[in-house]
Amino acid sequence: MNSTIDIVWLQDDLRIADNPLFHSSSPPSYMLCLYVLDTQWCAPLIEGEAASRIGPARLRFLWQSLMELRGELLKRGSDLLVRIGSPSDVVIELATSLKARQVRVAEHAGVEEAEHIQAVADGLPSHTTLHCLESGRLFDRQALPFEPEALPESFSAFRRCVEKACTILPSRPAPVTLPPWPEAPRGFPPLKSICEQSAAWQPDTRQGYAYMGGESAAHARLHDYLWRQNGAETYKKTRNGLLGANFSTRVSAWLARGCLSARQVNDAVKAWEAEHGSSESSYWITFELLWREYYIHAAQLEGANMFGARQLPKPNDAFNAWRNAETGLPFVDAAMLELSQTGWISNRARQNVASFLVKDLQVDWRLGALWFEHCLIDYDVASNWGNWRYIAGVGRDPRQDRYFNVLKQAGHYDPKGLYVAHWLPPLEQLPYGLERHQPWRAAPTVFTAPYVEPEQWQRWLIASTEFRAINE
Repeated sequence: MNSTIDIVWLQDDLRIADNPLFHSSSPPSYMLCLYVLDTQWCAPLIEGEAASRIGPARLRFLWQSLMELRGELLKRGSDLLVRIGSPSDVVIELATSLKARQVRVAEHAGVEEAEHIQAVADGLPSHTTLHCLESGRLFDRQALPFEPEALPESFSAFRRCVEKACTILPSRPAPVTLPPWPEAPRGFPPLKSICEQSAAWQPDTRQGYAYMGGESAAHARLHDYLWRQNGAETYKKTRNGLLGANFSTRVSAWLARGCLSARQVNDAVKAWEAEHGSSESSYWITFELLWREYYIHAAQLEGANMFGARQLPKPNDAFNAWRNAETGLPFVDAAMLELSQTGWISNRARQNVASFLVKDLQVDWRLGALWFEHCLIDYDVASNWGNWRYIAGVGRDPRQDRYFNVLKQAGHYDPKGLYVAHWLPPLEQLPYGLERHQPWRAAPTVFTAPYVEPEQWQRWLIASTEFRAINE
């Protein structure tokens, strides 16, 4: 009997459990598990700038996830080969040299990732087949009550449709053993060989939660949030929080890298509900998973159109003030500082800084989406670009009136100014409350006004006056 070799090509599916890539109706004699860091991610985010597309926070989290994945594979008799280069070129080269029977890979919503998969399909030798599988989602495509091109225009319509017609299947357990490693290279380059800055980077100690990449950390966080913090009882009430570890599930980073699947999260919530009963808050966790699902389908349908057709403008002073946390508006600057120093900010903060950049500073939304791509440890191409388009009013369900009045939002969600003072310590000298969000009024000789054009500054003064009238 001839021996066979399969290549499992991993992308954003860095887990053993509930991963269809590790299950085959005809197991091979040998299996090679491969991850390729795309060199395009190390290219400049914006032409002429030093910042790369993948920033130090996400790269560090990714490497932690890969290191743990390798450990889990070794326990099951396998290993992990990590390469740096063009993913399609590396996969084709290995499949050719090993005379692989098949390459197994998960579908991806990203345009570049999909192009690499297609390049592999076109470039594999005749003796190797490509198996492209669905992975990590709540619903299989065949279970959806509509064709991909008939995706509902709004999330609300999508949610009503799938909740009525679809059942979320349970996740699959991890395999106990895996086929052994073939006579093939092994290797795991150190992070510092890719980027010295990322190897040395550490998150700010003021972060609300210390992230660690990997499957076990993902499940530990989910268990702690649901069972020790009883988060499923309070999530809907607390999800707009700004400070601390437990106002949110915090699982988005592991979902983005595939250390955790959407079905695993749903299973955990259902297990909690079986003991405590369902609630509006426990439902809302699955509700957020449905948003993720919707953006995945939208990204696959729209392809490159998701990124906009116009030529990207060069960064201007307004954009630089925004990304460098130098606008002078504490609520914006605190969030942007937290983002750059930790790689994560709350959903409420994301909505506010995005609206501020697009609607107040009148900066092209795509520059903001790119900066989030650089900074976020939970960067997900579909969710990131889908949410930015949503705020800008240019995506699905387009509306031009999605505007967040930053001063009103700050007064509502940070009424004492604790969040802004946490990240901008000079504000601690001001009393709790509105003054911390408008320091140029409370102490004009100490705090400078925001960077804005005169017309925008006038708008903010008007908003500031309205804000005081409402809250005094």
